[in-house]
This record gives sequence, structure tokens and C-alpha cells, in this order.
Amino acid sequence: PYKGMQSENGGIVGMLEVIESDFARLEADTKASEASAQKEYDTFMTDSKVDKESKTKDIEHKTAKKQDEEQALTVKNEDLEGTQKELDAALAYFDKLKPSCVDAGVSFEDRVARRKEEVESLQEALRILNGEDLA
Repeated sequence: PYKGMQSENGGIVGMLEVIESDFARLEADTKASEASAQKEYDTFMTDSKVDKESKTKDIEHKTAKKQDEEQALTVKNEDLEGTQKELDAALAYFDKLKPSCVDAGVSFEDRVARRKEEVESLQEALRILNGEDLA
């Protein structure tokens, strides 16, 4: 009978031993990769949780600040409205007073002359009241 090349390669048992060693190496590599991936995942989840909490607090603070700013804006708008009403009333009163204050077509010289006459008549009245002689 033909004996073949069994003694040269160790036969089926040798091949099984090679397969077993390859499988053991593959299993070790896979476990190391899984452990590394699990560690990365845990780190990522921890970082994400901290980041989420931080952003949640940020949202709360910004929401509160927004509400405060909106309330302040409402108050400022009400103040502006009140001040605008006061300004409108003052301008209306000013327009009402303006005709009595504005020059009614009398020149400066005429006003000076009238003022001088008024002062002289008041001085004359004072002299009369004081009993001074009118000469």
C-alpha cells in the first residue's frame, strides 16, 4: 500500500494543531479589540453624559435669561410708550403756546420803543405814589 507523505507534514493532527493555534490567536486578538472598543464606548458615554448635563444647564440658564430680558423689554416698551405720550402732550402744549410767544409782526425797534414808554409810565406812576412833585 501507498504510504504517501504522512510523515513529512504530520498529517491531519498537524493540520488541526495549526488550525487550533490560528483560532487561539484570532480569539485573543478579538478579545483585545472588544475590550478596547468597550473602553472607548464607556469613555464616549461618560463624556456624552457630562456634555448633555452641561448643555441642559446651559439651556436652563439661557431660558431664564431670555425670560428676564423679555420682561425688561416689556417694561422698557411701557416706559417708552408713557414717555412718548408725555412728549406728545408737551409738544401739543408748546404748539398751543407758540402763537402767544412768537413775534406778531412787530419789529424789534417798535418793541423797544413800547417797552421804553411802559417803563417811563411806570416810573411816573411811582413818583405820583411817592408824592413827588410833577413838574
